[in-house]
Amino acid sequence: MLSAVHHRTATVDGLEVFYREAGDPEAPVVVLLHGFPTSSHMFRRLIPALADRYHVIAPDHIGFGQSAMPSLQDFPYTFDALTQVTSGLLRQLGVDRFAMYVHDYGAPIGWRLALQDPDRVAAIITQNGNAYTEGFVKPFWDGVFAYTQAPGPETEAPMRAALTAEVTRWQYVNGVADHTLVSPDNWVHDQALLDRPGNDEIQLRLFRDYPTNVDLYPRVHQYFRDSQVPLLAAWGANDEIFGPAGAEAFGQDLPDAEIHLLESGHFALESHLEPITEYIRDFLGRVLVRPDRRPA
Repeated sequence: MLSAVHHRTATVDGLEVFYREAGDPEAPVVVLLHGFPTSSHMFRRLIPALADRYHVIAPDHIGFGQSAMPSLQDFPYTFDALTQVTSGLLRQLGVDRFAMYVHDYGAPIGWRLALQDPDRVAAIITQNGNAYTEGFVKPFWDGVFAYTQAPGPETEAPMRAALTAEVTRWQYVNGVADHTLVSPDNWVHDQALLDRPGNDEIQLRLFRDYPTNVDLYPRVHQYFRDSQVPLLAAWGANDEIFGPAGAEAFGQDLPDAEIHLLESGHFALESHLEPITEYIRDFLGRVLVRPDRRPA
């Protein structure tokens, strides 16, 4: 029987933060951090698949999903600010130590959490969540960095195109051999949230802040070298945003990293839920230890 998934809201720094939660509160914690342009909705099937062994928490970032979407005047929309809210939620929930699953935008948020307090992070699962420039695939990132270096009408146009239904659908189906495995509910759901009045400016603001994540990479690599944190990369190898070189690069600083390349794209959970779940359960079962010292 699959574990029940609860849909909750907490107030963090005056902002409503939506999160999904399942599993025994006494079990080891796994925090799931989603990417762009989605929300914790991307984990809707993974959460119950892990919750028999783990306490699973999956928040929506501010400006995404069911969490608050304050205006640009009321919230800075930087990755530092998103991390502060996530950290505040975990403190409020009494989470002292956790494994984390990071995807896309969830990766730079996760790296910041680890840099704030390396001892809190017990293990990392990264699914197309980048930490090395080797992972950036042209031409997607050429457009992003052109915009960040010289924001203006000409460079903004490709970024606005990235917010359209066509590109949202592309992120889900590109690189997937059998498109019928991917429910259209995904991009319909995400697009409805992207199309909310004012959300385009929020996403453009986050695009402009993205170089701060790349600037952080040297510190992240040093953290990897110093901590030798257990890391599993379960990666959609056909992703044209974060390519397979991004997965393989983790081995530079974490020689024991477990790297699996899957015949899928950016949202590999949609087509490869079962193998990813098996990789995670095997990995966490070996690297997470309960208080009584038995593997989780």
